[in-house]
Amino acid sequence: MTWTTRPRSKRDGLACIVEGSGRPIFMIHGVGLRAEAWARQIDLFNTHHQVIAVDMPGHGESTAFENEAPQLADYVGAIAPLVPNGAIVMGHSMGAMIALEIAGAMGDRIAGVVAMNAIFRRTAQAALAVQARAASILPTKVPDPTAPLDRWFGSDPSPERDACREWLLAVDPRAYRAAYHVFAHHDGPSNDTLARMTCPALFITGADEPNSTPDMSRAMAARCRLGQSHIVQNAAHMMPMTHADDVANVLWPFMAEMGAQT
Repeated sequence: MTWTTRPRSKRDGLACIVEGSGRPIFMIHGVGLRAEAWARQIDLFNTHHQVIAVDMPGHGESTAFENEAPQLADYVGAIAPLVPNGAIVMGHSMGAMIALEIAGAMGDRIAGVVAMNAIFRRTAQAALAVQARAASILPTKVPDPTAPLDRWFGSDPSPERDACREWLLAVDPRAYRAAYHVFAHHDGPSNDTLARMTCPALFITGADEPNSTPDMSRAMAARCRLGQSHIVQNAAHMMPMTHADDVANVLWPFMAEMGAQT
C-alpha cells in the first residue's frame, strides 16, 4: 500500500480527512504521526461509514497549540467538539488516551469507543524510560526516528516503517515535544473515567506489544460497564498499520453489536 497524503477539510484549526457516508467513525492517531496512519481503516470502513480522521494539534495540517506545555485536557478540549453525536471514536496510542477521555465525558452521545495500544498504569521502570525519552526531546529539532521505528517495526524495511519515518521527520518539533511529554507523563484513564463510560468500549493491543501490554487492555476492559478486550497475535505497537485486516476482523463484529454496521 502507498501511504499518500489525502485531502482534508479544516475546522477550528484542526484538519480532518473525511470520506464516505453513514454512521460516523472518528479516528485519532498517535504522537508524531498524522491522519494517514489510519489509511487502511479509512479504506476498509468508508464504504459503510463516514470516516473522519483528525490530525492532532501540531501534527499533519492542524495548527499547533499556542501554549507550549499543553495538558491532555487541552487535546481533549480541542478534538471533542469535532466528534459527531452517535460516532464511534477510535484512538491509537496517545490517540487512545484522548478517545477514552472523550468517551468518559460524552457519555451516551457516542455509540462506542475503541482504544488501540493504550497504556494503563505503567510499571515504574517503563514510566522512567518513557519520561527519559521525553526529557531528551528538544523543541527545535525532531530526534532521529530510528529508535522508535525499531521499537515499532524492527529494523527490516517496509512501506509502513518508511511512512512513519517520513511523518516523524516532518512533524513540528515543538508540537512533537509537547505531545510526547503529555504521553510520557500520563498513566492512562482513571478508574473513575472507565467506570463512568456508558458506551461499549473495546481495547485492542498486540500480543508482542511491550509497552501497551495485553494485561493493560484487559485491566481497562474489566473496569468498564461494557468493556471487552482483544489481543492480536504477532502484532506490536503499530498494529493498525501492520495488521489492519486482523484489526478489522475484530472491529466489524464490535460495531455490528451496536447497530453501527449498515
